[in-house]
Amino acid sequence: MNSKTLTEMWGFLLFITNVFTIIMIMVYWFKRKYRQIKRVIDFLPMIWKGYDFDYSYAIDLFKYQLIRTEKHMCSPTSITVNANERAKRIKTAIELLDKVYDEEYGSEYQEQMKSIYGDNVLKWWFEDTGKGDKSSYLKYEYEKWENKDEVKETFDKLFKQSQDKQKRAEKLVWEFISHNIRGWWD
Repeated sequence: MNSKTLTEMWGFLLFITNVFTIIMIMVYWFKRKYRQIKRVIDFLPMIWKGYDFDYSYAIDLFKYQLIRTEKHMCSPTSITVNANERAKRIKTAIELLDKVYDEEYGSEYQEQMKSIYGDNVLKWWFEDTGKGDKSSYLKYEYEKWENKDEVKETFDKLFKQSQDKQKRAEKLVWEFISHNIRGWWD
């Protein structure tokens, strides 16, 4: 072979390599756009229903992203070392967020009150103030009972315990997330 043939072959190989590279870049671009559009469509219902004045929608968005990340970590396409272990931690964070922001701890006092005083103890209604301005105040069933002072004292004590537990749980969930979040990527 002469040098002209080698140069032509080399040029042809470079051309094919460049064409292949361009095709790969285009394929990647289309795949990326497909994933981005799919992602927008997946998030759209949640964004549509959300409001900017309520933190719970921000929590729901964050939780939804964690659910997606956990699902990806469990998939065969995940390349992270210990992906399944990381996915378990994400799942724990999601479960803790559910417990905390569904007020599971903050409303424990309700079941405790019912177990002590019966199902009607926290039955309530709004009673008109009598001012003629349609204002009202909250009244509980137990306020009609003979032992209303005892019930109110128990209510206040159990309510405070539940709220304290709720605050601790909220603090702990964010500490857990803060401690682990930097490892939740692929």
